[in-house]
Amino acid sequence: MEKQRFLQTDFWAAFKANHGWKALSFFIDAEGQLLPDAVCDDKNRQGKNSSRLTNGSSHAQIVSSISFVPATNGRSGENKTEKEEKDSTLVFVDKTMQVESDSSSIQKTVFRLSVLVRSFSVKVRKFSIAYIPMAPERGAGEDASAYRLRLQSLAGALKPYLPRNTICVRFDPPVDFATCEERDTFAVALASASGKSSGALFRAPVAVQPPDTVLLPLAPGEEELLASMKSKWRYNIRLAEKKGVSVRAYHASDSGFPEAFEHFYELFETTSKRDGVSFHAKSYYRDLLERGCPDAGEPDKPVITLYLAQHEQDYLAGIITLCCAREAVYLYGASGNVKRNYMPAYLLQWTAIRDAKQAGAPVYDFYGMPPTDDPGHPMHGLYLFKTGFGGNIVHRPGSFDVPLRRHGYRAYIAAEQVRAWWHRKVLKKIKGR
Repeated sequence: MEKQRFLQTDFWAAFKANHGWKALSFFIDAEGQLLPDAVCDDKNRQGKNSSRLTNGSSHAQIVSSISFVPATNGRSGENKTEKEEKDSTLVFVDKTMQVESDSSSIQKTVFRLSVLVRSFSVKVRKFSIAYIPMAPERGAGEDASAYRLRLQSLAGALKPYLPRNTICVRFDPPVDFATCEERDTFAVALASASGKSSGALFRAPVAVQPPDTVLLPLAPGEEELLASMKSKWRYNIRLAEKKGVSVRAYHASDSGFPEAFEHFYELFETTSKRDGVSFHAKSYYRDLLERGCPDAGEPDKPVITLYLAQHEQDYLAGIITLCCAREAVYLYGASGNVKRNYMPAYLLQWTAIRDAKQAGAPVYDFYGMPPTDDPGHPMHGLYLFKTGFGGNIVHRPGSFDVPLRRHGYRAYIAAEQVRAWWHRKVLKKIKGR
């Protein structure tokens, strides 16, 4: 049974809920349709109908207490007998749910859907954005037109559960392509013939999640993984080891973690000043690491690891990774200005790759890079670094919006475009980049 993408896990939803977002949970079927009355949070529904949860259970308890009753004539909660109420239940099975209905002998696999909502205030006006990271999955053989209709339908079904001032639902479609041309063709078709009214589908001016990445399969042995790298990458890994660079992994529960985390954040600040990169507050990364401690009682929970590369008394570089049943992901990285010729970044990644393989992750996601090997791109070096470890280059279509309030959406997009222009053009020129 397919595991959840890390952005759709309860772990990630709870983490984001502590940093400015409201996390809502729903159930959808394999076709991406919202199931009637299948709401995981008693506070989800903003309309006048209450959810079908019992006694305000916690999220962990909700799994066993929620009821699902198939809709009659397209409307939920209509003409349901007492026996139907009793016989239709959701049973938790390996990150998915199964609907079991004794009365009709129907079984249906459903999935939990995480929806993040962020609210803003502009003078006296308030508005919200609903964001669905990396969901729903595209069906096998489903073309752009059918997938577009599914996204529009899902956004419309979610609307009663969202704050009334929600101006759009933003999706990051988890659709992978081997080439930019294939991706761009799909993206154009996905947003085409959508019309101008609310409920249409538009490509967002900025992508929330990085649309281009490298996925390294971890099934091969270590020697095969090394052989699949560029020769210079193997050389740099061995050079770092020969120079005496050591890499240590830390979890927030380790005794040496507080000091290690301070060294890592100092590297973050150095990277920010050197490369003009913006980062979150220190508390953001610390909270992520503290939530991601290994827990024998929750073997399926993502584990967050801090890796630090050190030579003698110098801390050279560090990365933060996530590892769960479906994937391992390189989330954040930072480096100092000393001994860069000791190639610590290569040994860091190789250590994390080996650990992810040992933990049973099927793939290592390098998570974000330029779309092509363009020497003129300001992050061309990042492209070379991440593709040099081997694996498959993947291109995704980016973010797409289904507007729920037409005028509010237009104003928000205009502001988003100005902000993107300011950060990409003006600030970089001011900083000489």
